[in-house]
Amino acid sequence: MNLALFIVVLIISFTVVRIGAIAFQLTGLEWSLAKFQALSCFTSTGFTTKEAELITASPQRRRIASILIVLGHAGFVTMIATFANSLRPPVVGFSILSDFISPGVMPWINLTVIVVAIWVIYKVFTNTKLARRLTNALRERIVKRDIIKSVSFEELAIATGGYGVSRVAVDAGSAVLDKTLSESQLRKSDITVLAIIRADETIPNPSAKTKILLGDELVCFGKLENIRNQLCPTVA
Repeated sequence: MNLALFIVVLIISFTVVRIGAIAFQLTGLEWSLAKFQALSCFTSTGFTTKEAELITASPQRRRIASILIVLGHAGFVTMIATFANSLRPPVVGFSILSDFISPGVMPWINLTVIVVAIWVIYKVFTNTKLARRLTNALRERIVKRDIIKSVSFEELAIATGGYGVSRVAVDAGSAVLDKTLSESQLRKSDITVLAIIRADETIPNPSAKTKILLGDELVCFGKLENIRNQLCPTVA
């Protein structure tokens, strides 16, 4: 019973971290940074002052971080308790296998099962294809239920003269949707697309023939006012 509970809590923990990463990404964080922040919050480790500012500066991110921290503590307490009980020799007569296996051997069998379970679960959640499918499925449910308000426009850095770097999500009403970068004529508005973030993939320095798809995030450099007017007029 304790062994099964440990494995269930472990699977739930991996899933919660993945959901937290998706939630952070929807608030404007880059995917690799979102995964690290979700893991940091869940385990309460890995923060630096600069990274903590990314969370504390946004009310939505603070709520996500708070939930991850609470769930992380609860999950670790449960896993430690079930792990310890799994390594205790079973009471004779209270275990189905006690008549066939020596009580002194059972803790080692349980430990072996735990190690294998951790390895299998880790491989499943880090396997590129499986992880991508799981991430996309979870993201669709989160967006569909409107659990997290997705950030469609974020100014990442501001330089002098009104110029800066911004990240803009391409939605169904975007003027550049289904156009190539050359067809979008962003360069005529003094806007340079530095990279396109598409699901888990980042396309750096995209060519003029690169087509802009629904759900893409454009990392742009240019006059911030022009970026707002051309790519997200509702923000202007």
